[in-house]
Amino acid sequence: MSQPVPGSGPHRRAPMRRVVLSGLLGSTIEYYDFMLYGTVASLVFDKLFFTGLSPLAGTFAAFGTFAVGYVARPLGGALFGHFGDRLGRKAMLVLSMAMMGVASTLIGLLPTHDQVGNLAPTLLVALRLVQGVAVGGEWGGAALLTAEHAARRRRGLLTSLVQLGGPAGTVLSTLVLTLFATLPDEQFLSWGWRVPFLLSAALLALGLFVRLKVTESPLFSQVQQSNAVVRRPLVEVLRAPKPLLLACFVVFGATVSQALTSVFAISFGTGAGYARTDLLIGQLLNGLAAALAMPLSAALSDRIGRRPVLLGAALLLGAVAFPVFLMVGTGSVPLMMLALGVLAPLPMGALLGPVPALFSEMFGTSTRYTGVSMGYQLAAVIGGGLAPLAGTTLLSAAGGHDPSLVALYMLVACLVSATAVWFTAETRGHDLEHTTAAPQPKPLAGRL
Repeated sequence: MSQPVPGSGPHRRAPMRRVVLSGLLGSTIEYYDFMLYGTVASLVFDKLFFTGLSPLAGTFAAFGTFAVGYVARPLGGALFGHFGDRLGRKAMLVLSMAMMGVASTLIGLLPTHDQVGNLAPTLLVALRLVQGVAVGGEWGGAALLTAEHAARRRRGLLTSLVQLGGPAGTVLSTLVLTLFATLPDEQFLSWGWRVPFLLSAALLALGLFVRLKVTESPLFSQVQQSNAVVRRPLVEVLRAPKPLLLACFVVFGATVSQALTSVFAISFGTGAGYARTDLLIGQLLNGLAAALAMPLSAALSDRIGRRPVLLGAALLLGAVAFPVFLMVGTGSVPLMMLALGVLAPLPMGALLGPVPALFSEMFGTSTRYTGVSMGYQLAAVIGGGLAPLAGTTLLSAAGGHDPSLVALYMLVACLVSATAVWFTAETRGHDLEHTTAAPQPKPLAGRL
């Protein structure tokens, strides 16, 4: 019989609330900074940091720096995962938050190309790399720290509250940016876009205040006490790569869809004639709808299992791909807001909601930080990081106006996710106290 988890019992509620709040705040701040960059890249960076290029080349360059942040995320997952599995979850989460806040504040202070020449885009890319490394370590650590504190029967719901940081950060960054986007173009391009980045310093102070009060994971403490800490957790994960690959492709469709209906959609919508503020309002609705769907789907996965919820969400998200982009392409503001604010984010949020619990249940405690982080961040780089560039390329290949190829890309990505879910064993109710390798649970009877 396994030993009781330290800290369990009637006095556990206050620490649990603090852990959930820390994860939610941390991921909100991380994604506020990370997604703010993507939105500003769509609106500003081609004009201030990549001057002298054609509009299409400037857009590619701006989206290229956006992709750099995604490329750095697996590196962050590997680094923070390694030390998180060896030294502890809490210290790594404090460090990831500090790195993100400092990098984002410095972006708000950067000189432009007209002021310092090529040094400006060089510094922009360097700070974007720091952002990518930071967010690569944040998501996995926050998700598994919550999972390792949570009661088994509510693990999906509680970890989904950490996942809410994604849409919450997107909504917050879009809301702040929308306020300054109402400025005349000259003022917005000169200083208005900078203020949302500078606000990162205040968010960082708030986040660190909460995070420093969180206790270390009781399961990791058990690993330390039993001398079961793994020396090279990434090597251990790669020795049996099936869970890592499945985790990556389970979330692949959501990362592609998220990038296409946020960063790429703003650029596409601008070309379709939408006002900047209308597109930003569409992004606000996108984040709110995704935030609504996440805890609902996660709570449902606690009752009926992770697989059926994830499979249904992936198929539904794929089914709306063509309607979403055809509606955005009409130039109609109500249809655009319906597409970006309802049709896309509801199934996308449903696909993301149970993921933190599922991933935490797929790896042992000694390698969980590495496995969870790498699974999610690999999907982020090959999915979300490349999606705006791929969308721009496909749209250009179709003449610059027909988004059918972009919609097909989103549909295929969702079918990849559905296939990965099909081959993933059910993990609901799985014991997290194992240390090295998660035992393979039996798949659902008859594969649903």
